Amino acid sequence: MISTRLPTPGDGPRPERPRVAGGRPPHTPLRPTWCCRADGQPWPCGEARLLLRREYDGNNVGLAIYLAGLMYEAMRDLYQLNPHGGPEPTALFNRFVAWGASRRPTVHRPELP
Repeated sequence: MISTRLPTPGDGPRPERPRVAGGRPPHTPLRPTWCCRADGQPWPCGEARLLLRREYDGNNVGLAIYLAGLMYEAMRDLYQLNPHGGPEPTALFNRFVAWGASRRPTVHRPELP
C-alpha cells in the first residue's frame, strides 16, 4: 500500500556555533526559546551574527545551510511552545537566514548609444 503521508524529517544541525574561546558564555541559542545564552536577545543576536560571519568567512553556502537547518529546528520548538501564535515563517527566515546571504554588488551597465 502506498501512503500519501510523508515521513517526519529528522533533527537538523545542533546549535553549537559560533564557537568561542575563553570563559564567557557562548552566543549560542538556548532551546526551546531560541534566545542567546550570553545576552538574552533573540538568536542569532548581533554578536552571534558577527562571530558566525567570521567563522564561515568565505563559505557563504555553508553558513546558509547551517542557518536554514537551525531555522527548521527553531520552527519546531517555537510552534510547539505556541502553536497558535508562533512567529510568521517570513519573520523566522529573515531572523535566521536572510542576513547571512551574500550580496552581490550592483553592476551598472553602460548605456548603449
